[in-house]
Order: sequence, then structure tokens, then C-alpha cells
Amino acid sequence: MTRRSPGLVCLTTAVVCGVCSIFASGQAPQRHNVLIFVADGLRHGSVSEQDTPALWAIRQQGVHFENSHAVYPTSTTPNASTIATGQGLGDTGNYNNTMWIGAAVFDTGTFGLLAGSPVPFIEDNRILADLDAHFGGNYLGSETLLALARRQGYRTAAVGKLGPTAIQDIATIAPENGVFPTAAPGIVIDDATGGAGLSWPADLPAGTAADPVPTAAPTRSNGFGPTSPYNNGFTGDRSTPGTRMPNLIQQDWFDAVATRVVLPNLTRDPATPFVMVFWSRDPDGTQHNQGDSLGALVPGINGDTSRRGVRTADRSLQRLMAWFDTHPAVKASTDVIVTSDHGFATISRSAIDRTGRHTSSESAKHDYITDTAGIDTLRGTLPYGFLALDLAYDLQLNLFDPDQRVPGSRSFRQLRIGSSANAVAQDTWEHPQFGNGLLGVTVTSPEGRDARVIVAANGGSNLIYVPDGSADTVARVVELLNGYDYVGGVFVDDKYGPLPGTLPLSAINLAGSAKAPRPAIVVAFKVFYLAPDNLMTAIQVSDGAQQEGQGIHGGFGRDSTYNNMAAMGPDFKERFVDSLPVGNGDIAPTIAHLLGSDLRRGRLTGRVLSEALRSGTAADIPAMKYLRSSPANGHQTLLVYQELDGVRYLDRACFAPASVSDALACR
Repeated sequence: MTRRSPGLVCLTTAVVCGVCSIFASGQAPQRHNVLIFVADGLRHGSVSEQDTPALWAIRQQGVHFENSHAVYPTSTTPNASTIATGQGLGDTGNYNNTMWIGAAVFDTGTFGLLAGSPVPFIEDNRILADLDAHFGGNYLGSETLLALARRQGYRTAAVGKLGPTAIQDIATIAPENGVFPTAAPGIVIDDATGGAGLSWPADLPAGTAADPVPTAAPTRSNGFGPTSPYNNGFTGDRSTPGTRMPNLIQQDWFDAVATRVVLPNLTRDPATPFVMVFWSRDPDGTQHNQGDSLGALVPGINGDTSRRGVRTADRSLQRLMAWFDTHPAVKASTDVIVTSDHGFATISRSAIDRTGRHTSSESAKHDYITDTAGIDTLRGTLPYGFLALDLAYDLQLNLFDPDQRVPGSRSFRQLRIGSSANAVAQDTWEHPQFGNGLLGVTVTSPEGRDARVIVAANGGSNLIYVPDGSADTVARVVELLNGYDYVGGVFVDDKYGPLPGTLPLSAINLAGSAKAPRPAIVVAFKVFYLAPDNLMTAIQVSDGAQQEGQGIHGGFGRDSTYNNMAAMGPDFKERFVDSLPVGNGDIAPTIAHLLGSDLRRGRLTGRVLSEALRSGTAADIPAMKYLRSSPANGHQTLLVYQELDGVRYLDRACFAPASVSDALACR
């Protein structure tokens, strides 16, 4: 393969794209198709000739983007918003999977639902549609690539995982009269189709009479009961391992929808090109829920179940490519780009470094009880919602759960912590149901606006909001965060100025023109590596629902920012290794360029990957850069990044002592 430079680590991204070439000769450009294949949660190091032959083939035969990047926070919907629009999160406002939206979801009666949490988990089409309703019909504030393609006369479709699939065409699900539109301009089919989500498109044949495809998506159960280890959706608990089976049945349905329904529909008129996104749920869901490593950091997400999840994703790509093999004319005019939304790590709920040192936080000193499950978290272990619990305790504020209401009331349920703990056992506390917290003396507003502090839990990173904008509150919270032993980096809204131990949100592309409320603080939790030079051994402290030994992402280690990206097709070079920094934000601008158009952009825009195109030329590889905060508690927040053509690519961040050289930090 042609190499541009040696030695940079490869990132795992699976995206398939077909695009239009614009020829310097002046003749009309040929209109190529685009297929984008996203393997959710696929690590760069998981791609091999043995386990992932389809992904491997694209990497070897086309362009291998060996220095690729997810956007931070490294969660699904943030990266979905960037893949869809080419915009940074400061512009899309999709700061994480769970966010404070400044309102109670469904508070206008959308879909006939009662007002819910002001801190919703947004991987849900009805919630995404409600966000559209709250924010002018398109909560992202940016045109998506699929909308642009339709403006250019292309047919479009998005198939796959609930949440990120609809984000690819977000304006098409903006509610009309409080419900989903009756006729969307593009095809959107996901694992809620035919259920609580979108209906099967009325004008889309469901296969043929001899070879029909069900119009309602199957669940992740694989046909087994809710607590079966063969149910891919079974996450287990602290004493019961999770799933031992990848997402087979549902993934088979995605594949059938794509190859037996959608692609035949998109190609029925050879004169009209298409852009299609296929978002594979695996290996993400399997890595989250795998039951190979309950309570143990090894094998973690490197066990047999996770490996089978990786193979399931590759099998979907194989089936797509097999369809193209049987339609050679379509294949010849289709560009294939593969990507993943983020990497992955194994969860630690107690150890905070590779020496095995355990957290000493207050939240880990108690047992936790729930109304339905009894004790679900034992002392010595970080509970779900540990950051909200620790901040409430140290700020001497009451903790309210935005996802639980007092029975028969609109009030949020107050949790028992500190001196208000269970009278029978003072050491037994309660944690928030989904890790989120409203902190205040009292919180009565359904939007949570009278909370002093709001915490949105998101696995490897959390968002913190201060609704009244108090600089004193922000400074006090930052002071506490700098002392928590599980914190690995702190970033603060620029408007509060430089604070010890922190870097500004603008440094990580989170300050822009977004419609959604911007967090005051973003907190990255500690990441460490059992083998310092092996990203596959990454361990992530996580404020999520999964158990120690299961999988998570969202953090700021290179394990999570290093995704897998490759491209192949008529517009891309062959057998070429691209060592320049690239990222998920570059996909839409590159395809738009090949379509002969531009996306309607904000300020934080990706670049055209011109060096990977057949007509492109080489550029110098930019040097790695390091940005350090002022010190606090003996450490600084260190950011490691590269910049090219005005785009900042984020490698990793951590708390680093001033005595450690930049080259050795964050390992």
C-alpha cells in the first residue's frame, strides 16, 4: 500500500460512501452513489483479516484513514450529529446522549405523552422529534447530508440503530400536529419501526410476494426471555452476568431491509443516484452488555461475546457488499466509506489506575437500595449517579431525581443521602435511577430551572449545568471536581473565564451556535491502560448502568476517540494509507464536495478529505499539540490534539502532573 508516513495508530471506523466526482476537464461530473456504513462502537484494533474480512478488505483495497477521530464526548448521538451534518457539537448542540434540554420532554403533549424528564436520554425517535419541536423544527440547527442530497436530486435512506439513524435525516421526523409526519421525504427505518417509532414507509414495498420482509422490527431478544443470556438486550446485574449472544435476529432484519427492500428501491431508476446510511447496532450493544467478565477487568470487552458482536457487524457489511457484487453496474458507481462513532473500553467501578488503587469518594462508602431490587450496589463500588451524589453531599444540597416523580404528584422524588438516609440503616443511600441529578434546596420547576446544579450522566463523561449561571457555583463545583480521584479532566464554558485545573469548552469544539443549552462544565472520568501502549486494554471509570467488566465509551482516552475509518470507490485512491488527522466531522463535507455542493454550515465544520481523493495531493502531517490548564491540586487538565485546515482533532485528555512530559502523559 502507498504510505504517507509511518507509525501513527489506526482508528476503527466503518462507513460506506458513494459520491459524485467533479472532473477538471469541465465535462459534466458522473453522479456516483453513496453508501455510509457505521459500525457502532467498533474499535480500530478490532478490525482484522480473520474477524472482519469485509472491513479489512475496504481498508486494504481503498483508503485506510489510520489517524481517525471521533468527536468528544465520544458517545453515539454526538457523533451521529457530526456524521449527519459535518458540524462540531458546539454547533449541533448534541452534547451527549443524555442532556438537560431546558424543558421537560413532551411538555407540549407531543405524541399524547405526559411531560417527562428535563434530562432525557435522546436515543429515541419520539424524544428526537420533540427536540425538533422545541428547537424550530431541527434541533441540530444544521442541514444534514441526506437533506442536501435530496436537494441535489438524489434518493436517500437511513437504516439501522434507533436514535442515530433518524438523526441522519432529523428534519424528516419533526412532528406535525403532535405526531410523526405522514409522508417523510426520505426513507428512515430503525429498530422501533412498526412499534413505538416510525411507521413503515407507505410507498415502500416490503420485499416481494415470494420473499417478503416483516415491516415491524424485531427486538434484541434473539427470541429468548428477558433474563436469558441469549437475549442481547440482557445487561445482567451485580451478581448475574449479562448477554453471551450478539444481536443476531435484529441485525438479520436490518440486513434484509437494506438488501431486499431499500437498495432495490433506491436503484430502480438507474439515472437517479442515491445516498444511504446503514447504522449497525453491533458491536456496541454486545460490548455494553457482554457477560464474559462480570466484576473483572480481564477479559473485559476482549472476550468471545464481544468478538462475536464485531463479527456480526462485519457480516452486515459482507451482505451489503454481496448485493453490490450481484449488481456490478451499481457497484462501479458507488463509493464506500466506513466509520464507527467511537471506540470502547472496559468499565471499572472501583479501581482508578492500573496499580489497582480504589476510589475513596464518599459515594463509594455506602450500600445503595432501590424500591424494586433491594441492595443493587455495594459499598466500595461507585454507584450509578456517583457524580451527582458526591456533588450533592459536598455542596450540602438535596438531590432530586429528574427521572422519578413522587407518586400522584408532579414533584421530583428526593433521594435519601447523607443525614436524610434510610432510618433503618444510615449507611444505605439511594442513587438516581439513570444517574442524573437535580441539586438544590427545593426543585419545583418541571424544567429543573430552579435547581442549583444539574448533572447528566453519560458513562465516560458527564455534563454539568448551572441554570442560573452563577459564577460562584461554577467555581465551587470546579474546586470539588479537582479533588475527586475518579475525575480525569475538566472543561468549563468560556464565559466563566480561566479556572484552575480547567480548559475552556472552545478548546474541545463545544462552544458554537447550538440551540440547546450549553453545559457549564464537562467532566471526563479517568482512563487507564492495563498495558500502557495497548489501547485494547483500556479501562474507563463510568457513570453508567453497566457493571464492572462490561463495556462503555464517552470518555477522553485515545481508546474512545480512535474510531475506524476507511473508504473505497470510484472517487477514492486505491491501496492508500492516509496519515493525516481525519474525523467523523469530515465525512459530510467530503461527500458534499463530491456532490458538487456545500452543506449549510455553522462555524465548527469538518474539512474535505482531498488527500484521499483520486485527484488529491499530499499535505504535511501536522505536529501533535498540547494544551495545559493552570494547576490545581497538583495537576493540570492536559489536552492532546492536532489541527489541519482550521479543524481541530482531539486525541485525548487527562489530569496530568506538571512534572510529566507531554509525550508521556495520558497513557
